[in-house]
Amino acid sequence: MNISNQEIERKFRVKDDSYKELSTRSVRIRQGYLTTNEKNSVRVRLWDDQGFLTIKGKAAAGHIGRFEWEKEISKSDAEALLTLCTSGYVDKIRWIVPLDERLVCEVDEFLGLNEGLVLAEIELPSEDAPYPVPEFLGEEVSHDPRFFNSYLSRVPYSTWH
Repeated sequence: MNISNQEIERKFRVKDDSYKELSTRSVRIRQGYLTTNEKNSVRVRLWDDQGFLTIKGKAAAGHIGRFEWEKEISKSDAEALLTLCTSGYVDKIRWIVPLDERLVCEVDEFLGLNEGLVLAEIELPSEDAPYPVPEFLGEEVSHDPRFFNSYLSRVPYSTWH
Protein backbone atom coordinates (compact mmCIF):
# COMPACT_ATOMS: atom_id res chain seq x y z
CA MET A 1 0.00 0.00 0.00
CA ASN A 2 1.30 3.45 -0.92
CA ILE A 3 0.63 5.63 2.14
CA SER A 4 1.63 8.83 0.33
CA ASN A 5 -1.75 8.92 -1.47
CA GLN A 6 -3.35 12.24 -0.67
CA GLU A 7 -6.67 13.79 -1.59
CA ILE A 8 -6.77 17.58 -1.62
CA GLU A 9 -10.18 19.01 -2.42
CA ARG A 10 -12.17 22.16 -1.88
CA LYS A 11 -15.89 21.74 -1.25
CA PHE A 12 -18.62 24.32 -1.94
CA ARG A 13 -22.37 24.71 -1.71
CA VAL A 14 -23.96 25.22 -5.13
CA LYS A 15 -26.07 28.33 -5.91
CA ASP A 16 -27.96 27.20 -9.03
CA ASP A 17 -28.27 24.34 -11.50
CA SER A 18 -26.23 25.87 -14.35
CA TYR A 19 -23.66 23.09 -13.76
CA LYS A 20 -26.00 20.69 -15.59
CA GLU A 21 -25.54 22.58 -18.87
CA LEU A 22 -21.74 22.52 -18.42
CA SER A 23 -21.53 18.85 -17.43
CA THR A 24 -20.01 16.29 -19.80
CA ARG A 25 -21.56 13.30 -17.99
CA SER A 26 -23.29 12.17 -14.83
CA VAL A 27 -23.18 8.97 -12.74
CA ARG A 28 -25.29 7.52 -9.94
CA ILE A 29 -23.38 6.94 -6.70
CA ARG A 30 -24.45 5.03 -3.61
CA GLN A 31 -21.98 4.95 -0.76
CA GLY A 32 -21.94 3.94 2.87
CA TYR A 33 -19.49 3.68 5.72
CA LEU A 34 -18.34 0.47 7.37
CA THR A 35 -16.71 2.53 10.09
CA THR A 36 -15.97 6.18 10.89
CA ASN A 37 -14.05 7.61 13.82
CA GLU A 38 -11.86 10.60 14.66
CA LYS A 39 -8.89 9.17 12.71
CA ASN A 40 -10.37 7.61 9.55
CA SER A 41 -13.32 6.20 7.66
CA VAL A 42 -13.81 3.08 5.58
CA ARG A 43 -16.24 3.60 2.72
CA VAL A 44 -17.88 1.29 0.19
CA ARG A 45 -19.16 2.86 -3.02
CA LEU A 46 -21.14 1.85 -6.08
CA TRP A 47 -20.29 4.17 -8.98
CA ASP A 48 -22.92 3.13 -11.52
CA ASP A 49 -21.89 -0.56 -11.86
CA GLN A 50 -18.35 -0.31 -10.43
CA GLY A 51 -17.57 -1.04 -6.78
CA PHE A 52 -14.87 0.61 -4.67
CA LEU A 53 -13.53 0.26 -1.14
CA THR A 54 -11.88 3.42 0.20
CA ILE A 55 -10.01 4.33 3.38
CA LYS A 56 -9.74 8.04 4.17
CA GLY A 57 -7.72 9.66 6.93
CA LYS A 58 -8.51 12.85 8.78
CA ALA A 59 -7.11 16.17 7.56
CA ALA A 60 -4.67 17.96 9.86
CA ALA A 61 -6.12 21.00 11.63
CA GLY A 62 -6.53 23.91 9.22
CA HIS A 63 -5.76 21.78 6.15
CA ILE A 64 -7.87 20.07 3.50
CA GLY A 65 -5.43 17.38 2.33
CA ARG A 66 -5.90 13.90 3.73
CA PHE A 67 -4.78 10.33 3.15
CA GLU A 68 -6.90 8.33 0.69
CA TRP A 69 -6.51 4.73 -0.45
CA GLU A 70 -8.97 3.18 -2.90
CA LYS A 71 -9.34 -0.28 -4.41
CA GLU A 72 -11.83 -1.41 -7.06
CA ILE A 73 -14.03 -4.32 -5.98
CA SER A 74 -16.81 -6.20 -7.77
CA LYS A 75 -20.32 -4.79 -7.99
CA SER A 76 -21.68 -7.77 -6.04
CA ASP A 77 -19.11 -7.28 -3.25
CA ALA A 78 -19.98 -3.56 -3.06
CA GLU A 79 -23.71 -4.34 -2.89
CA ALA A 80 -23.11 -6.88 -0.10
CA LEU A 81 -20.89 -4.48 1.85
CA LEU A 82 -23.49 -1.69 1.56
CA THR A 83 -25.84 -3.85 3.64
CA LEU A 84 -23.26 -3.82 6.47
CA CYS A 85 -22.88 -0.05 6.62
CA THR A 86 -23.26 1.47 10.07
CA SER A 87 -25.95 4.02 9.29
CA GLY A 88 -27.41 3.56 5.85
CA TYR A 89 -25.87 5.16 2.80
CA VAL A 90 -25.69 8.34 0.75
CA ASP A 91 -27.38 8.34 -2.65
CA LYS A 92 -26.51 11.00 -5.23
CA ILE A 93 -26.04 11.91 -8.85
CA ARG A 94 -22.58 13.24 -9.65
CA TRP A 95 -22.23 15.71 -12.52
CA ILE A 96 -18.73 16.06 -14.04
CA VAL A 97 -17.93 19.64 -15.09
CA PRO A 98 -14.55 20.30 -16.78
CA LEU A 99 -12.96 23.53 -15.51
CA ASP A 100 -9.85 23.60 -17.68
CA GLU A 101 -7.45 21.11 -19.31
CA ARG A 102 -6.38 19.70 -15.91
CA LEU A 103 -9.20 20.22 -13.39
CA VAL A 104 -12.81 19.11 -13.09
CA CYS A 105 -15.57 20.07 -10.71
CA GLU A 106 -17.69 17.21 -9.40
CA VAL A 107 -21.18 18.37 -8.45
CA ASP A 108 -23.16 16.04 -6.19
CA GLU A 109 -26.95 16.34 -6.29
CA PHE A 110 -28.10 14.37 -3.25
CA LEU A 111 -31.16 12.12 -3.25
CA GLY A 112 -33.26 10.44 -0.57
CA LEU A 113 -32.87 11.84 2.96
CA ASN A 114 -30.25 14.33 1.72
CA GLU A 115 -32.42 15.65 -1.14
CA GLY A 116 -32.15 19.40 -1.60
CA LEU A 117 -28.43 19.49 -0.86
CA VAL A 118 -26.08 20.14 -3.79
CA LEU A 119 -22.31 20.28 -3.21
CA ALA A 120 -19.35 20.75 -5.54
CA GLU A 121 -15.80 19.48 -5.09
CA ILE A 122 -12.63 20.47 -6.90
CA GLU A 123 -9.69 18.11 -6.39
CA LEU A 124 -6.37 19.98 -6.50
CA PRO A 125 -2.70 18.99 -6.84
CA SER A 126 -1.80 21.11 -3.76
CA GLU A 127 -3.65 23.14 -1.13
CA ASP A 128 -2.50 26.44 -2.62
CA ALA A 129 -3.07 25.51 -6.29
CA PRO A 130 -5.10 28.08 -8.24
CA TYR A 131 -8.37 26.95 -9.82
CA PRO A 132 -11.10 28.51 -11.98
CA VAL A 133 -14.21 29.45 -9.99
CA PRO A 134 -17.41 28.65 -11.90
CA GLU A 135 -20.43 30.94 -11.41
CA PHE A 136 -22.50 28.22 -9.74
CA LEU A 137 -20.16 27.87 -6.73
CA GLY A 138 -21.41 29.34 -3.47
CA GLU A 139 -20.04 29.28 0.07
CA GLU A 140 -16.92 27.16 0.67
CA VAL A 141 -17.56 24.39 3.20
CA SER A 142 -14.26 22.49 2.97
CA HIS A 143 -13.68 22.72 6.74
CA ASP A 144 -17.29 22.08 7.83
CA PRO A 145 -17.65 18.39 8.78
CA ARG A 146 -21.45 18.55 8.40
CA PHE A 147 -20.89 18.45 4.64
CA PHE A 148 -18.72 15.32 4.71
CA ASN A 149 -20.51 12.32 3.21
CA SER A 150 -19.74 10.26 6.31
CA TYR A 151 -21.67 12.81 8.40
CA LEU A 152 -24.54 13.00 5.89
CA SER A 153 -24.93 9.20 6.09
CA ARG A 154 -25.50 9.51 9.87
CA VAL A 155 -27.27 12.89 10.06
CA PRO A 156 -29.13 13.47 6.79
CA TYR A 157 -29.66 16.99 5.48
CA SER A 158 -33.44 16.61 5.84
CA THR A 159 -33.02 16.43 9.64
CA TRP A 160 -31.02 19.66 9.99
CA HIS A 161 -34.06 21.94 10.50
